[in-house]
Amino acid sequence: MQGAFRVSIDGSRLRFAAAHMATFDGRCEPLHGHNYAVSIEAEGDLTADGWVWDFGDLRRIAAGILDELDHRFLLQERSSLLRATIVGGNYELHAGGQTYVLPCSDVVALPIDNTTAERLAEWIAGRLLAALRANGASNIRRLAVGVEEMPGQSGWYTLG
Repeated sequence: MQGAFRVSIDGSRLRFAAAHMATFDGRCEPLHGHNYAVSIEAEGDLTADGWVWDFGDLRRIAAGILDELDHRFLLQERSSLLRATIVGGNYELHAGGQTYVLPCSDVVALPIDNTTAERLAEWIAGRLLAALRANGASNIRRLAVGVEEMPGQSGWYTLG
């Protein structure tokens, strides 16, 4: 049997608060928000220093990505039900007969079709892996990200 090395992080620095309107069954949810918590697992070969990746570095990189989402509206750019246009310095969002106007500075436009926990986990995992690779982490074979919307409810995405 062959073994594998894995590290995991979660905790207070891996949180963000954000608003969204996910879409389900041909309709858009009302505008609401969550205090999200993120968990990360990285699996791979040990480096010359004897670790998969430094915990502090992994946490710092992940926290930087999550800071981009914190206290923002998460806009799913590829939604078939939520239409967004920029007028002046604002996003005009049209969904379910409602119109919302938000300053562009309060919106983070994500290249996803829905702002479910699963899609957010997928987006975070992609960004995190790219950042780790840019920092020399060629040894990581598997990266899993969990996004918890509320205690006991998480969506996960695994790369590798």
